[in-house]
Amino acid sequence: MATQHRIIVLGAGYTGASAAGRLARRLHPRDVAVTLVNAEPDFVERVRMHQLAVGQELRHRPLREMFTGTGVRLEVAKVTGIDVGRRTVAVVGEDGARELAYDTLVYALGSGWNDHGIPGVREHAHEVASRAGALRLRDRLAGLEAGQPVVVVGGGLTGLEAATEIAESHPQLAVSLAARGGLGDWLSAKGRGHLRKVFDGLDVTVHENAAITGVEADHVTTADGRVIPAAVTVWTTGFAVHPVARATALEVAGAGRIVVDGTMRSVSHPDVYAVGDAALATGPGGRPLRMSCASGVPTAWQAADSIAARLTGGKLPEVPLRYFNQCVSLGRREGLIQYVTADDRARSAALTGRVAAVYKELVCKGAAWGVAHPTLGLPSRRRRIARDAARTVPTGEAAATAAPAADVPAADVPA
Repeated sequence: MATQHRIIVLGAGYTGASAAGRLARRLHPRDVAVTLVNAEPDFVERVRMHQLAVGQELRHRPLREMFTGTGVRLEVAKVTGIDVGRRTVAVVGEDGARELAYDTLVYALGSGWNDHGIPGVREHAHEVASRAGALRLRDRLAGLEAGQPVVVVGGGLTGLEAATEIAESHPQLAVSLAARGGLGDWLSAKGRGHLRKVFDGLDVTVHENAAITGVEADHVTTADGRVIPAAVTVWTTGFAVHPVARATALEVAGAGRIVVDGTMRSVSHPDVYAVGDAALATGPGGRPLRMSCASGVPTAWQAADSIAARLTGGKLPEVPLRYFNQCVSLGRREGLIQYVTADDRARSAALTGRVAAVYKELVCKGAAWGVAHPTLGLPSRRRRIARDAARTVPTGEAAATAAPAADVPAADVPA
């Protein structure tokens, strides 16, 4: 007997949540069951973790509320493994360990902080790549005395945002930034000039060309022998992808990202799609897309629309993945919008100051709004899937594990 086509989405960050919601709005609930698996019950605005770390309150966003009435079913559980041969996902939740069977899998487990194997980072440094890490840093910063040094390691977007946010919220602390290269050396001349102006205004010391080779409880050490005092070290030197994919038969790149085609489909397993930081996708010029929300959400849309097209016999999307700008908050009153080429190289134009700060805030709000409105508020038609895309109900033990949790009620959609 025919049954619903089972789509499981792993991870409810910006990309996973967007993909799940978009699939539920593209496909008819009589034909498709969309299950979203996430270790936490809440949606976390990862682009705001530096704000959480300095004590700002963020809006509580329960996933059950966000997906009520959409047709997406929520499974609050940690993913422990994937068997792409059997097409099952192993999870551990409140009810213990179990397996979920899928017909189509969307892998969106994302990434965490990357210590790059530097001695002392795991023992002594703080991270702002997760809600738990940001909360630990918040408590540590609150306990520091005036004048104590805080070193932010990493001169990328996360490092710039963390350093300025901490300096603005805790002006009594001695905040510095250690960058492997020059301050904002990938930005335009206007962007670099504004960045340095803001850092000077916030009294943030910049250690340029400072590759950190060790972290201790009270200092960090650079490759050229400098010792920089640090009562607190904040580590922001890039991201490491979730390790589950590397343990599967999926084709992955050296860092563990799943290799995908232009529709975000795995090149080795056609029933698996990868989005966001977990996917090694290429943009203009064949350059890999960087790990970011700016890259992730478009890949989620691409994957969802591709899955819907293949299941319904529709036309595959041909939307090129490209960049327009890089948005950087520099505290609550300053910002920098660096306009870039399609392949993410800085243009001469940049927006700065208070207007840029408002722009960045609107981008952050828009990203969260887009998760709850994955078709951007436009009307969507739930299409019936082609007959040959359905599969029969599994029997025996597999049937017991295949049914997704029904924590979120399906929408009432007429036939």
